[in-house]
Amino acid sequence: MIKRLEDMPEGTVGFEFSGDVTGQEYREVLEPPLEGAVESGEVRLLLQTAADFDGMKLGARIEDAKTNFRLGVAHRKAWKRVAIVSDSDWLRSSFRVWSHFVPVDMKIFALAEAADARAWVAGS
Repeated sequence: MIKRLEDMPEGTVGFEFSGDVTGQEYREVLEPPLEGAVESGEVRLLLQTAADFDGMKLGARIEDAKTNFRLGVAHRKAWKRVAIVSDSDWLRSSFRVWSHFVPVDMKIFALAEAADARAWVAGS
């Protein structure tokens, strides 16, 4: 499940992933606000995982790949910061690898550091 975080700082968008994430949720919940942020010219994104996050189903992975190309690669100058908030060992390990290939300022935070992540993603 993807839930939009409503208590985000001005100019940022945030989401919490829990359980299994489907392609339909990705399209309906995550993509519209991301499109709006891209259109505004500045994307500051926070992605947080709940303790029960199991990963993304195949449909969500496909949507993620399409969205990365359509909103990420095609508009890479709009992307300013991405904060990942998670205690997931596998996510933290994979972050260390793929963050080197993404041309945006990215940082990972523990769940206990969620407030710091929100402040960081909103900063300059």
